[in-house]
Formats: sequence, C-alpha cells, structure tokens
Amino acid sequence: MESLHKNRTWDLVKLLKGKKVVRCKWVFKKKEGTPGVEEPRYKARLVVKGYSQIPGVDFTDVFSPVVKHSSIRALLGIVVMHDLDLEQLDVKTAFLHGELEEDIYMQQPEGFIVSEKENYVCLLRKSLYGLKQSPRQWYTEKVLCRFNMQSAKPVSTPLAAYFRLSSALFPQSDDEIDYMSYVPYSSAVGSLMYAMVCSRPDLSYAVSAVSRYMFEKTKDEVIGYVDAAFAGDLDRRRSLTGYVFTIGGCAISWKATLQTIVALSTTEAEYMAITDACKEAIWLKGLFSELNEDLQISTVFCDSQSAIFLTKDQMFHERTKHIDVRYHFVRDIIARGDIVVSKISTHENPADMMTKSLPITKFEHCLDLVGVHC
Repeated sequence: MESLHKNRTWDLVKLLKGKKVVRCKWVFKKKEGTPGVEEPRYKARLVVKGYSQIPGVDFTDVFSPVVKHSSIRALLGIVVMHDLDLEQLDVKTAFLHGELEEDIYMQQPEGFIVSEKENYVCLLRKSLYGLKQSPRQWYTEKVLCRFNMQSAKPVSTPLAAYFRLSSALFPQSDDEIDYMSYVPYSSAVGSLMYAMVCSRPDLSYAVSAVSRYMFEKTKDEVIGYVDAAFAGDLDRRRSLTGYVFTIGGCAISWKATLQTIVALSTTEAEYMAITDACKEAIWLKGLFSELNEDLQISTVFCDSQSAIFLTKDQMFHERTKHIDVRYHFVRDIIARGDIVVSKISTHENPADMMTKSLPITKFEHCLDLVGVHC
C-alpha cells in the first residue's frame, strides 16, 4: 500500500452514473531467499480482476512486449566479441508507473477502506497488475529524469529533417573517446527502444537512426549449420529440420522441428531445411544491422551436396515443382549473394545433433563446435 500511495495510483471519488466498477483482490506470496545471503520475504500484491473489463469500454489495446531468445543471445555474443561490460536492471513495481488513458473505477482494497468514504471508489491514475492494458504502459517521465532532460522543450517531430548522422562523427582523438565514455548513449537509446516497442511507433525511425552508432562497426560473420533427418517421424513420415547459428564460436540461435510437408527424398528434406535456415540467417543479419554490426555475407553449411546443387541450379525445377512454393525463395536469396551455402563434412556439422541421437563422442564434438559446455 505504501508503494500504491507513493505513486498516487488512484484518487478516491464518487462513482459517476452509468460507470461500472472492477473488483480487486490481494495476492499473497512467499519469496524464497538465498540461504545464508537473503532471508525469505512475504509479499502482497493488489491485483485487479481484469477479466471483468469490457473491450472498447475499459480498454482498447492489449499488448505485452516480448523478446526473442535469439536476440538476447545475439546481444550477449556482441558483448563477448567487444569485451564489453554487461549490466542488468530491474524496475521495481514496474506496472505501477504506467499512466492510464481510460477512466477505470475500482473498488477500494479489502482491509484499506477509508472511514466515512465507504461508498467511494478508486479512480485509477496508474496501472495495476491484472489490467488488460497494463503491459503496454510506459512511464516516460522517469526516463527523462534519468538523463536530466525533464526540462527539455517538446518538439513536433522526433527527428528534425536536417538531422543527419554518419560514422564520420565517431570520436577520433583520445580526448573525444574519453569524453564519450562518460556519455550514457547506449542506455538512452535502449530506453527509447523500449518505449518504441511498447507504445510509440512514431519513434521508430529516430531510434533506428541513433541506434546504428552505439558502437563502432566490426566485421564478423554469422555462420550457420543445417541438417535434416529424412522421414525421421515414424508416424507421419515427415522429416526433421535442425539448424544452429554461431557468432564468434558461440551458439546464438537454433531450432529442431518437424517439416510441414512430407519430403520424397533425402535431398528434398535437406533442401527444405536449408530454406528454413536461410530465413533465420536473413533475420539475424537484419538484427545485427540494427545493432550496427557490419556482418559479412552469412554462410550456411550443409552436408548434402545434392541439396546445395538444388538451391543453385534452375534445371532441377521439374523435379521439385511439387515442393511448396515458399521453399523456393532460397534460390533468389542465394543468386543475389545474400547467403552462401557451402558443403561441410558430416563429421564437422554440429546440426547433426539437432536431428538424431548421436554416440557420446560425436555428441560432445558437436557441442564443442558451437561453444556449448555442459
């Protein structure tokens, strides 16, 4: 309750005619501490029964930003590659900082009903756990205060038309580099990026422009390995696709899944696996481009020479036109030079462990190839 009152989460008002009240409840939880370091804590959380909210009346948009695990691993790969320091932070009572756009009336919390105002209700000013729209609220003023910009004047557009950035503006001298080391540039961009993802599409171009210069360009390559197990599913006779991508010898993205259609040969199964791997490679190149990592042409290694020929030779069309059209786009990708597909020995293909059970020696070798140590 102290946090709720401190953040001025609601105002006590009389319920207006025609308005409905959402109910709330207390949720109690014991948070286990670390033995010898932190004692267990008992926590109480006020939760709104959001299931009683009516779409279009109590809320309009429902959106919760989530992250793709490959993005996290790719970012960690950059940290290792540049020998950067990594910091993690958590926002306490994050949901209590979001400003609400709709008028939502909530009953007074049990045990904290104000004397002589028993008939009053809480007009919510800030988000609470359980509200449908809570995950998409962002308290922007906190970000402005963090970077001492609370007195900054508002502007009509996020980025002026004359504003231009280029790599020529990177610090050159030792004094410039030392000065910029004290400027929280990456932190500011990260805060803007969170706001953009949550609820500010108007910031997209501005954030994209400034995020390209968070660190100097480097030349590294995303390397992918792909394999397929023909008819690996004994029930439906579908083949398995497996791929893994590395940067700097560390695995950042991988997948093992059944193919959506039945392949008629090992070559077809490998061909469709290459297509799925190339789609992931394109996504990774786009991600690193946004992070200002100038990657070389991605290479995807496959241990099937016939499947590699199939991705390059249009003469195979008559033999493959029965394959779903979406798998053939890989030919255009390879023809443009966006992705390079190369042959690799089966013994040196770590994606082998994604499609079948392996002897312990081969399995441990595959783990070493992608920098995984169990």
